[in-house]
Amino acid sequence: MESKQLLTAGVDEAGRGCLAGPVVASAVIWPEGFKLKGLTDSKKLNHNTRASLRKRLEEILPKGSWAIGVSSSEEIDKVNILQATFLAMHRAIDQLLPQPNMLLIDGNRFKPYLNITHRCEIKGDARFQAISAASIFAKTYRDQIMLEAHLENPQYKWNANKGYPSRNHRIAMLKYGLSEIHRKSFKWQNPQIKLDF
Repeated sequence: MESKQLLTAGVDEAGRGCLAGPVVASAVIWPEGFKLKGLTDSKKLNHNTRASLRKRLEEILPKGSWAIGVSSSEEIDKVNILQATFLAMHRAIDQLLPQPNMLLIDGNRFKPYLNITHRCEIKGDARFQAISAASIFAKTYRDQIMLEAHLENPQYKWNANKGYPSRNHRIAMLKYGLSEIHRKSFKWQNPQIKLDF
């Protein structure tokens, strides 16, 4: 009997530690044995390099072999950030064609998806190109969401901080209050922050 071909998908997320915006996940079926020069953890790359790699990945990977899943700030507040991250990951995996039979998950926790075998890999985004590719898609997609959100709410400087808890972002939250896409369940106030305006 012929053995079933191994289809491995890397899965990663972007935006778990943010104070605003969604958490975004990506799942990527990676060609066995393929190596893409320069592909590594998206956090180690600058904006231009990430954009260039994403374009290259879109050219190389067959249609249906990568996907994006999103969980909104409202969902994060409702179910908590960990469960919302799993939800975004599952939404990305849902869209893959064909469905993989092995999932490589960046990090140390995952909620099993149907009957697909998975393996959690700490710092996997720097060690497995399947996960690196997922990190590129998730990061660039989420950054675009926050750039668009910045046009509606420029006072929070999301074009620079992408929703992460920078000092200036938190000062803007104190000054202007919370926007519709801020995560209301997150603790963000730093008692050392003093307003000076």
